Amino acid sequence: MSSLPSPSWTAAEIIAHLKLLGTEESRAGMARFGINTQNALGVSNSALRPLARRVRRNHDRALQLWASGIREARLLAAFTGEPNKITLDQCRSWAVEFDSWEIVDSVSDLFVDTPFWHELVREFAADEREFVRRTAFAMLAWGAVHLKKEPDATFIGYLPLIEAHAVDPRNFVRKAVNWALRQIGKRSTALHEPALALAEKLAESSDKTARWIGKDAVKELSDGKTLERLAAKRA
Repeated sequence: MSSLPSPSWTAAEIIAHLKLLGTEESRAGMARFGINTQNALGVSNSALRPLARRVRRNHDRALQLWASGIREARLLAAFTGEPNKITLDQCRSWAVEFDSWEIVDSVSDLFVDTPFWHELVREFAADEREFVRRTAFAMLAWGAVHLKKEPDATFIGYLPLIEAHAVDPRNFVRKAVNWALRQIGKRSTALHEPALALAEKLAESSDKTARWIGKDAVKELSDGKTLERLAAKRA
């Protein structure tokens, strides 16, 4: 193994390197943020991101990293997987094993770049498992930010899905639904009005969860800084 991380490193070499970087202090800090540390080595994201850039994308290696079950290896699998090579069944297989909001949010950023991301959103939103359903809305949040070529109409089309699941009281679902609504509303001036209208509707709901999601989204979508950024985009 070369002294510096490189694209030639195998999954085993990366895992061996991760074990050298981990600390109990970092592991304890993760637990305080609600991160599942059962299979964690204690390596922070500030160290994982540069490592991912050094080893670069490699689909087969990403699958091996995921199969290890190690938190840090799985995050690297998310960071270095190739969205044009991962299959629909592989996405489903990974989703079944999601056990942390952190893993969900990292992998969702990979999934939303796949050619079948629309199918995944619908399928995962219908799934009753908390982390799988969270994945659908984390994908929408990432998609609103990263999918620059996607027409705004796509995201308008997902507002009814957001409304339908705004009554799911589970913490990791409701926060992702809220995240998706806010990101869609901040994407463009064309999306701001319908997203804000939905947020205002939810804010008046008799359902406690929907009301929280709506009020929080209204607050951000009505904020002066948000409006300034949207105006700058339109200019």
